[in-house]
Amino acid sequence: MGRVAAIQMTSGHVVADNLRAAGQLLRAAKEAGADIACLPENFSFIGLKDADKLAAAESEGEGPAQDFLAATARELSLWILGGTVPLRSGAAGRVANASLLFDDRGARVARYDKIHLFDVTIPGRDEQYRESAHVVAGLETVVADTPVGRLGMSVCYDMRFPELYRELVARGAEWLAMPAAFTVPTGRAHWETLLRARAIENLCYVVAPAQSGTHTSGRETYGDSLIVDYWGQVTARMPKGSGVIVAEFDLVRQAETRARFPALDNRRLGMPVAGAVSA
Repeated sequence: MGRVAAIQMTSGHVVADNLRAAGQLLRAAKEAGADIACLPENFSFIGLKDADKLAAAESEGEGPAQDFLAATARELSLWILGGTVPLRSGAAGRVANASLLFDDRGARVARYDKIHLFDVTIPGRDEQYRESAHVVAGLETVVADTPVGRLGMSVCYDMRFPELYRELVARGAEWLAMPAAFTVPTGRAHWETLLRARAIENLCYVVAPAQSGTHTSGRETYGDSLIVDYWGQVTARMPKGSGVIVAEFDLVRQAETRARFPALDNRRLGMPVAGAVSA
């Protein structure tokens, strides 16, 4: 058994303000009995324009957001998944969109750089995003042990790529984190469906802390932070605003369900293509 919190925020372009808000919400998560609290994507900074993340980027291992995560985790004796933080990448004009996991002593135990970058035009709207213009894609999948089970790390747009989660589950993931800053049109169309699908097909808990509302840049995000169980049932949600939701994980029942309903073991991959001719 363990308790996990998902934190919803409306972050802006002033890092200190965002960290102050995150600190209050992390304290609320701790008071609610959480063993680990998960912050949304871009929790520490959403610029007035996309390129602003270059100036806000921190060096590996140090900077206001990373120092805050370490100090708060240590102070509260709370594991913290720091949504994402912009980190300098070494690539000219681009940063890493990095999700950082800290243990309850304030030590960083895992880093995942977002692999799938949001380069899209929203259907039916004059709304375009080119995340790759200022972000370099990650190259490695990451799984980490936590007090509430083995965590498979991902970020936002990653959730549209189910093959990523198959690999995470093959590496032992029992729950999946998907911190996000989803657009409103795609949120209305796909958010809950995607999250529940990833939970169902992988028999995994899913935790999706989100950005919500209108930011100082004028951008609007969808919100609706969710925690979904391994059977695809929504166990906690926050539709709008800032706040904290908490749910309990039962890893014993999850393991029993995986044994009784062995969909992960019943997969048949690598089948020969009909009509293929062997050399």
